[in-house]
Amino acid sequence: MADSTGTDTADSGSYVDGRESITAAPLPAHRDDWERKLLDHPNLLREMASEIGGPFHVLYPARVGRNIRAFHQAFATAGVVGAIYYGKKANKAACVVAECAAHGAGVDVSSTAELRAALAGGVDGTALMVTGPAKSDELLRLAVHERALIAIDSLEELDRLGALGGPARVVLRAQPPDSASRFGLRGDQLDLAVAQIDPRAIRLEGFSFHLSGYDYRPRAELAAALLDRCREARGWGHPVTTISIGGGFGVDYVPEAAWTAFRARLSPRWFHGGWEPKDLYPYHFPEPGARMLTRVLEHDGLARRLRREGIGLAVEPGRALLDRAGSTVFGIQGVKDLIAQGHSYLMLTADGTSLSLSEQWFDSEYLPDPVLWPPGPGTVTPTSVGGASCLEDDMISRRRIPLPRAARTGDLLIYPNTAGYQMDSNESAFHDLAIPPKVVLRDIPGDSYEWSVESRITAR
Repeated sequence: MADSTGTDTADSGSYVDGRESITAAPLPAHRDDWERKLLDHPNLLREMASEIGGPFHVLYPARVGRNIRAFHQAFATAGVVGAIYYGKKANKAACVVAECAAHGAGVDVSSTAELRAALAGGVDGTALMVTGPAKSDELLRLAVHERALIAIDSLEELDRLGALGGPARVVLRAQPPDSASRFGLRGDQLDLAVAQIDPRAIRLEGFSFHLSGYDYRPRAELAAALLDRCREARGWGHPVTTISIGGGFGVDYVPEAAWTAFRARLSPRWFHGGWEPKDLYPYHFPEPGARMLTRVLEHDGLARRLRREGIGLAVEPGRALLDRAGSTVFGIQGVKDLIAQGHSYLMLTADGTSLSLSEQWFDSEYLPDPVLWPPGPGTVTPTSVGGASCLEDDMISRRRIPLPRAARTGDLLIYPNTAGYQMDSNESAFHDLAIPPKVVLRDIPGDSYEWSVESRITAR
């Protein structure tokens, strides 16, 4: 059945033989129209799976463009000059970079390969921000050549940049107060850097920081505190115009009611082998993405203070720009019955491994429920999903998911909303299995799609 959000939900009355006691509470994901159309299509997923012959990721880049526009609108509504730098580490797909180029977003890169890929995707060098610790001389030289904005992480890095010669654009990364982070410059080091930089050789354009967690308040408060440093830097002759608050914009994966029920009832009885996650990513987030940016700008009048000082705000979202822009598809290559607490459940073996679906919240697993395709009649069946390797711990879903029917060999499992980090982080060709390719889905006339694997376009 479907709830008011259009997501699938399991009917608790359809359990048999008392298996509800060993089955995880459902966590159906929010679903966009493009996903519903894909799932409802009678053969498109099967055609993709047949041609690829293994697990694959589906990307719908139009959703990235929509997310970028929402961030632009948040800045415009607040009357603040804003810059968006997509955190490229969240997904390597070229189609995402192309959406950034098409919608006025820059790209945050941390390697020469990422920088070159962003340029190849149509992003101008001046729209790049180069971050990361202890950048190589090669990366610094390339950044200077392309007139990219460089986030300086240490005084030593600033010295190396100066020794390379050539005009450079920089922001100084501030270490958050009372932080044990290995990144950024302490307050006294920021003072030294501002005094040391020769405005004729290095253009200091502002300051940046990164915070863990997803609370908008400390981001707004640290940005406000850095306004004093902006004024001081201008006194040294630096044309400071920007504060970057980094990323960490929440994503709302599942409805609040489902998330609340899942957390309240969480039990080792739900998991294969009695395993239980040690920590949980906040899969429900009440004000995600651009709405969180709005809260940052509203907090304690930050937008007004930025306007008064003539300072713009930069953000470096990754996951938030990829929200609902992709899914991961596994084929089921084996099904077996197991017993837990006296009740039977299914263990599926997928045609990939747990490394094909990275979970960045370590000691956990990816929790939004997969969709079993094709749909069909049946009773709710507790189901865990293992990988195709010979390792006991190669588990994609340890929890027993309430699938709406018993899965069969040859069915597909579609894990939703995986574009942000889940596709590109821990991927590995273990056992010489291919890394799942990316399928790019685009709208065509007739309310249909065309899809491509890398550069090959196939009309469907």
